[in-house]
Amino acid sequence: MKVLLIKDVYKLGHAGDVKKVADGYGRNFLIPQRLAILATAGALKQSEGIRSKADEKRAILNKEMSSVAEVLSKLILPFTAKAGETGKLYGSITPQMIIDAVKVKSGLELNRRQLDFQPIRELGRHRVGVRLTVDLVPQFSVVVYREGEALESETQESMEEPELQTAPEGTEVEPLAEPQAELEVSSVSQEVGTAE
Repeated sequence: MKVLLIKDVYKLGHAGDVKKVADGYGRNFLIPQRLAILATAGALKQSEGIRSKADEKRAILNKEMSSVAEVLSKLILPFTAKAGETGKLYGSITPQMIIDAVKVKSGLELNRRQLDFQPIRELGRHRVGVRLTVDLVPQFSVVVYREGEALESETQESMEEPELQTAPEGTEVEPLAEPQAELEVSSVSQEVGTAE
């Protein structure tokens, strides 16, 4: 079935695009969530207007969220976990653990639906994406150490991290707290339909 997207849908397309989707996906998700309409002749005439309005909104939102993306891209989150000799963890680093660490380190509130990664089950450095908007997906590093070995490595990184993170935390994150709360409400309402 062909649908005309009314809103941006992550990993599918932008508002105003005509996409061919599975019948069930269109009928049971996109249309009821008001993310798309059937691509009829009348709807196709409206596509350019929908696209131009969505482009304006997307540009404004991307501009507002760019400073948040800059702060997130500089983050390095260290975790310690029990692991076997091969480097496999006896558990995993979950999205909630990462959300809590981001909040402590930078003061930013994230939703688990915004995180773009699978639970981490191995030692080492991993990249985690945060979906702020459809176009803006900054990535930050998560470093997983074996329990006990982290002390030596953390002391070296703790000397490097404050240079990267203290200036943006104090200057950029606190002023963004109020506008981000407003954006979070609107972005959550937009992402509820787009996340799954």
